[in-house]
Amino acid sequence: MIFVTVGTQLAFDRMVGAVDNWAAISGDDVFAQVGPTDIHFNHIRQSTFLEPKDFDHYFNAASLVIAHAGMGSILTAMSYGKQIIIMPRKADLGEHRNDHQLATARSFVAHAGVSVVWDEDELIALLHRIDRAAIEQDLVQISGTAPEPFIRKLRELINS
Repeated sequence: MIFVTVGTQLAFDRMVGAVDNWAAISGDDVFAQVGPTDIHFNHIRQSTFLEPKDFDHYFNAASLVIAHAGMGSILTAMSYGKQIIIMPRKADLGEHRNDHQLATARSFVAHAGVSVVWDEDELIALLHRIDRAAIEQDLVQISGTAPEPFIRKLRELINS
C-alpha cells in the first residue's frame, strides 16, 4: 500500500491528482490524506484528515510514502524507516504562501531514503519505475541513494 499525505493545513491537488492518474494505470493500492479539498479522486482511497492513530496505522503499513516537502512528513518517514517521495508545493501556483518547500526539497536531494520530484511528470515517471521494480540501479540513480530496507524489499519483490 502506498500512503500519500499532504499535511493538515492545505490541499495539494496537483500532487494527489498525479498519484490518482498513476493509480488508474497501475492498479496499485493507494490511500491518501488529501486535506481540505473539494475534489474526489477516482482511483485512490482518501480521507480529508486522519486521527493520529489512523495516521500512524497508514504510515506504518505503507511500503512507500508520498508527501509534500513538509519537514513533519520527512522526519516521520525517517523515524519509521520508510522510503519517501517528496514533491514541493509552489507559491506561484497558490499551493503555499512562500517557496520554503522548494528549499527543503533541495536540501534533501541526495539524502538516503528521500526521493525528490519537482513536478507531476517526474512523480509519475518515478512511480512507474518503482512499480515495475525492474532494475535496482535505475531506482538508485533516480532517487540518489536508496536505503537498505527499501532495497531489501525490492529484492523480495523481484525474486517473488
